[in-house]
Amino acid sequence: MLSRALISGQNARALMVLGSRATATSASNSSAVQTAEQNLPEFRRPVRGEPGKVRLGFIPEEWFQFFYKKTGVTGPYTFAFTLSTYLVSKEIYVMEHEYYNTLSLAIIWIAGVKFIGPKLAAALDKEIDEFEDSWNKGREFEKEYLAGAIETEKKLQWGMEGQEVLLQAKRENVALQLEADYRQRLFTAYTEVKKRLDFQAEKQNIERRIAQKNLVDWVVAKVRASITPDQEKQNIDKCISDLAGLARA
Repeated sequence: MLSRALISGQNARALMVLGSRATATSASNSSAVQTAEQNLPEFRRPVRGEPGKVRLGFIPEEWFQFFYKKTGVTGPYTFAFTLSTYLVSKEIYVMEHEYYNTLSLAIIWIAGVKFIGPKLAAALDKEIDEFEDSWNKGREFEKEYLAGAIETEKKLQWGMEGQEVLLQAKRENVALQLEADYRQRLFTAYTEVKKRLDFQAEKQNIERRIAQKNLVDWVVAKVRASITPDQEKQNIDKCISDLAGLARA
């Protein structure tokens, strides 16, 4: 259980370092940090490891597995009993007061592991889980915040695209206004030119009519001036006779 606490402590410190790096990054150098992070090797988040299995409270399970392939199931116990008998019989291990102290400590240790160990392990595991949950909540909050920032950035980019469309529409509107003003100026120029041409044509027609009228009046005046009173009287008499002949008819 203590090993789990140590491993979780190391993971927590690693997460604290990553969290401090993430919070220290400002918006101004975010692009540079992203480029640097892309060049870094892939980082896998550390996962809390579980301790290996043990027997008798302190002997690793791998030691028993090592003997099973060569001596069978009873091999580890036979080896331990034979080695202990050899050490005691040859007085390699002398049973002094330290031996009995060791027995007392072993009994206390076993009793503590059996009775206090589960409660202590549950308390430590609960504390570790709470600590890990707090970090996970912070990480989830940071992920939600960054996701919201990404969505906001997408909306802003979409808004900028709308601004581009609006700017293009304004340009087209200005172009239409310029075209309308150009056509209006063309129509004004056409109207003014037509007025001047009509004026010149009417002027020429009036001058022609005046000249024709003057010419007719001059001819009539000349003809009248060339007729003598006798000719005029003869013409009048002839007209009267013609009228009288027409009246009889």
